[in-house]
Amino acid sequence: MSNLMSGAKMLLECLSREGVDCIFGYPGGVTLPLYDALYDGQIRHVLVRHEENAAFAAEGYARATGKVGVCCATSGPGATNLTTGLVDALMDSIPIVAITGQVATKLIGSDAFQEADTFGITRPATKHNYLVKSLEDLPRVIHEAFYIAASGRPGPVLVDIAKDVFQGQGHYQPVSSIHLPGYKVFTEGHTGQIRRAVQLIQEAQRPLVYAGGGIVAAGAASELREFVELTDSPAVLTLMGLGALPASHPNYISMPGMHGSYASNMALTGCDLLIALGVRFDDRVTGRLNAFAPHAKVIHVDIDPAEVGKNRAPEVPVVGDVKRVLAKLNKLLSAGEPLPESVSASRRDWWRQVREWKREHPLEAPEPSDTEIKPQTLMAEINRRAAGRATVCTDVGQHQMWAAQLIGFEEPRLWISSGGLGSMGFGLPSAIGAQMACPDRLVFAIVGDGGFQMSIPELATIAANKLPIKIVIMNNGHLGMVRQWQTMFFNNRLSGVQLEGFPDIAKLAEAYGFSGCTIERPSELGPALDRAVSEPGPFLLNVKVAQFECVYPMVPAGNAINEMVLGPPQPVAVAAK
Repeated sequence: MSNLMSGAKMLLECLSREGVDCIFGYPGGVTLPLYDALYDGQIRHVLVRHEENAAFAAEGYARATGKVGVCCATSGPGATNLTTGLVDALMDSIPIVAITGQVATKLIGSDAFQEADTFGITRPATKHNYLVKSLEDLPRVIHEAFYIAASGRPGPVLVDIAKDVFQGQGHYQPVSSIHLPGYKVFTEGHTGQIRRAVQLIQEAQRPLVYAGGGIVAAGAASELREFVELTDSPAVLTLMGLGALPASHPNYISMPGMHGSYASNMALTGCDLLIALGVRFDDRVTGRLNAFAPHAKVIHVDIDPAEVGKNRAPEVPVVGDVKRVLAKLNKLLSAGEPLPESVSASRRDWWRQVREWKREHPLEAPEPSDTEIKPQTLMAEINRRAAGRATVCTDVGQHQMWAAQLIGFEEPRLWISSGGLGSMGFGLPSAIGAQMACPDRLVFAIVGDGGFQMSIPELATIAANKLPIKIVIMNNGHLGMVRQWQTMFFNNRLSGVQLEGFPDIAKLAEAYGFSGCTIERPSELGPALDRAVSEPGPFLLNVKVAQFECVYPMVPAGNAINEMVLGPPQPVAVAAK
């Protein structure tokens, strides 16, 4: 038997059936029926201070849990403000559903007040999108949206709903099945290709596992660990894959790429078999593509057939869910014959080489200074307090790279950062989503002084919801990564990167009703972080660090990844005459 209800209540019923417990949003004229229904509903609404941050918060929720995050906005500027967050989720394969309001169906196309072509604008920004103009279509569309967002390669789906659909009355019929004949998801992997992969793995003398965000999305961390141990292969994890293998695992090297470690980049250059798992051969990892892994045969496992062979043609392509494919690989490898002694000897030599590269140029903080706080020291101190178990959300820039290099994660879904799009302002709202998802977990929002100023209004959201987020600002007075490029490649002609007029942090935190302070002496760092962690509520810590420090290693644009700048230029001694 169906129930008579409004479109807005129908929407909430669908969301409840999808297990939604939290929505991040900002109301407006055409979404008022939805907010009226929320007044009596069981789903919590978190009022953000900007719609872009609603999308970022929904991403933080999804990244922390693996569930679909939900955000909502009104028509026109509300919907267009979501777009950056949608593209961010699309680039990083994050499942979110965005609900937007649209003007009434009879006004669509008339340039009505707060009308925008949300459907057209967001087509390239989403995995899929809908414009709902009929109440009868609403339940089917909502459930399809969640299915598409979470299945296959995850991604954002937008549902634009006309105002009269929200207001209309109809009989709700539960949706029992999803029927999308044009939407194919390949999960199992081709059996013949998996057997070919096993043969290459058994023959390889210098294998390397290159794993990424697909491992996290598929929940395949345990299968990855078993695979790495069965093959005794060194492993590198991309920026999106950090935590997929414990940082303390003996087979883990570090992150590769533009700001990856020397050992990771040299291993990618020297391997003879590259086992690519849930990665897309991003340019920030590969450097100059024709020089990437030049001696390697490639096995590429990915659920998205469009990614396999897009940037690097693999010898063995496997389209499928990486969790299921790894389970099959592990079963075959476990039942296989022991490696010939010649192969085992070569692999021992390979491991010796990898460990030598790690010893030559380790990723570690420099010796602490007595006069200034080094940004690397800040990350090392946060790492001690996070202990591999806290959630760390970052903004984009130098602090993001130092955090990725120096903070270790013992499990997936603890590292939350904007990878493909590199969205400034991401760190603070994503931490809101992560803390809402995991209320009992310690959450750090590590932000630069630039990205922080893009998201300051969300301090009100944190205060209103009593979220105990530990906000750490790495303040070097500049847009640090842009400044680094200007220093290294534009003759130090610093243009538009000095951040003047930064607020008094203690007063800013006090204005929002919680604690905060600014430190600039090395002796203050440890006690300030201890105070932040022990504070029962939110804490805002502004750390003034060395202004002109650069992130190393660095692969300059256009270089091969083994062509790294390992440190600042050293003065050349001139012999006395």
